[in-house]
Amino acid sequence: MGTKSVREMKLVAGHRALDLVNTVAPRVPGDGERDYIATPADLLTFSARAGLADPGQLAEVEAAWAGSPHAATRALAAVREIREALYAVLSTRLSPDADPGESSSELEHLSLACSAAASRSRLAVVAGDARPGAVAARWVSVAPPALLLQDLAAVAAVDLLTGTDATRLGVCDPTAGGCGWLFLDHTRNRSRRWCTMEDCGAEVKSKRLTERRRTQRESTRSH
Repeated sequence: MGTKSVREMKLVAGHRALDLVNTVAPRVPGDGERDYIATPADLLTFSARAGLADPGQLAEVEAAWAGSPHAATRALAAVREIREALYAVLSTRLSPDADPGESSSELEHLSLACSAAASRSRLAVVAGDARPGAVAARWVSVAPPALLLQDLAAVAAVDLLTGTDATRLGVCDPTAGGCGWLFLDHTRNRSRRWCTMEDCGAEVKSKRLTERRRTQRESTRSH
């Protein structure tokens, strides 16, 4: 888990929609959470780093938001609502005792957001690509730039939910000292436990080592 700015937070989830979910740190109950996309400028920075939009699109968004700060504020709120709806759905998926119906309102929110994005998109022919697996056409957003990032966030969220192996979804286990960030576990035996070994993994191991040494010292004193 990163603890710095949005320019420095680690993108380790394996999908841009999960990286969006992880823009809150740590993802555990209680105080002390930090939101990496607290401002429209943060959202632009994150979108560039995570590949949510290309540089040309981001330049158009930035210009549109500069002309209408209120539109920028609305777009930021919309993206954060999509983020939290996706997190609620995935949290339900990760909880063995959860009722799938618990996240029905969040799924409806994502469905409506993606439908709105689709209404602002069109099919465009892809010409001249003879590579294996090349597609004949793709969806292209024609949304006003001020709305583009919320549309792309909604599409990414639905892509994750409908196009990813749900059994690969993992969490940096907060009950074991992790930060609660989500990730796709692509290890062969699904053994990934932490957001990164360099952050939460190393921190938990260090704490365990310190505790073992403390216990050993206390045991030595008692004898």
